[in-house]
Amino acid sequence: MNAFNPAYSNSRSFLPEVRPAADGLIDSIADAVTVAIASARAKGQSLEDLVAEVLADDNLLDGESRRWLSDVVARTWEQLR
Repeated sequence: MNAFNPAYSNSRSFLPEVRPAADGLIDSIADAVTVAIASARAKGQSLEDLVAEVLADDNLLDGESRRWLSDVVARTWEQLR
C-alpha cells in the first residue's frame, strides 16, 4: 500500500471507519501519515513534536480536521512501534 515505506503497509487499519467511496482518499491519508511518522522518527522527533505540527494552525484544515488527523497520527505512531 505504501510505496514510500513498505514496513508500514498496514497503516490503513488504524484509520476510523469511512464510507467505501472515500477509499482513495483514505489510502492517501494513510500513506501520508505513515511517511510523516517515518520522517519524524528519522529526524529524532517525538510523537508530541509531530502532533504539534499537525495541530499548528494553517489555511488547509479547520480545527476539527486537525484534531482528527492528530488523533490518527497518535494512534498510528503507537501501532507502528
